[in-house]
Amino acid sequence: MGNVYAEITIKNGGDLVRVQDGHIPDEDVRSITVTALVDTGATSIIIPEDMRQKLGLSVVGTRTANLAGGAKMECKITEPVLICWKDREVSCNAIALPGGKVVLLGVIPLEFMDLVVDTKRRELVPAHGDEILTLAM
Repeated sequence: MGNVYAEITIKNGGDLVRVQDGHIPDEDVRSITVTALVDTGATSIIIPEDMRQKLGLSVVGTRTANLAGGAKMECKITEPVLICWKDREVSCNAIALPGGKVVLLGVIPLEFMDLVVDTKRRELVPAHGDEILTLAM
């Protein structure tokens, strides 16, 4: 199938709350636009530790993660981030991988944004056209 990449913007969710509360202006929201590797084998969004620091994301816990090669690594779980892809967005905690180099966009954010991988065109596409449906089971 080959790799599938998507340009996404990741925003600090705590900053967005501070904007709503009137504590900071919109332009102070920390965000970064990156080309993420779409990884349907990953659960959430995985970011490099240095990106967590640049975005100013607080750590809310740790978890042991199973890596692709079978190794296990202790990773930080961040406060929520807002992931934006075109006109769709989802809020979720990120997993910060020490020494990581790429952003992995996993299946949970994809499901909430109602996106699927088009394997022929090697790109993300809306699962239900312009209508965003959320699985509620």
